[in-house]
Amino acid sequence: MKLISFTASGHSSYGAVVGGGIVDLGRRLGDRYPTLRAAIASGALAAHAAEAGGAPPENPSVFLRLVNTLVAHNQPMVCPKISGDFDYEGELALIIGKPGRHIAKHDAMSHVFGYACFNDGSIRDIQFKHSIAAGKNFHATGGFGPWIVTAEEIADPTRLHLMTRLNGREVQHTGIDDLIFDIPTLISYCSDWTPLAAGDVIATGTPEGVGFARKPPLWMKPGDVVEVEIDGGIGVLRNPIIAES
Repeated sequence: MKLISFTASGHSSYGAVVGGGIVDLGRRLGDRYPTLRAAIASGALAAHAAEAGGAPPENPSVFLRLVNTLVAHNQPMVCPKISGDFDYEGELALIIGKPGRHIAKHDAMSHVFGYACFNDGSIRDIQFKHSIAAGKNFHATGGFGPWIVTAEEIADPTRLHLMTRLNGREVQHTGIDDLIFDIPTLISYCSDWTPLAAGDVIATGTPEGVGFARKPPLWMKPGDVVEVEIDGGIGVLRNPIIAES
């Protein structure tokens, strides 16, 4: 993440450089952290968490996705009739192989069957004005694929890199080691509130660069093509965007 202090129209602030613009973090965090120095000292500037306007959470923020929200590689993601605020979120997904409950962090990786790309397509106005669950569960809004790469082919998932492209333009790029909560923590946390079953999928979270945080916002729209790529052989998940019929 690129951070700067700046003055614009007589107003001094600080922010994150995203694409060709600046996300004004001071406007969002300034009541608690009036300067970049204060924000750095507090640990409040953690990638997508800071971009979304808040300090890093103490625990993972978890929501569920319905099966009918998911689409495969090369299948269209559907922009709903009631909103055009359709945002991308490139993520690494992990697939559970060994069931478990109250899984210890030191044993968590033994429960991973494999990995895939995920695009957590989000309807932002619904998410922010109504609920996360609603904004994340519109029909055919989540890309998943292009295949599952089994865990023995990925010696260390923290060394992977993720990139999201919209119409060929890079909009997200980060290392998986930049996650606020690492993979063992996510598995352990989820297994504490629900038994994990073989075939369950945990999407690990997205980095900075999402569309709603840009000025102006960058939304996916019908006719676009979005790609999530993760190296290490995990591949490229590609989905065209269509309008709801």
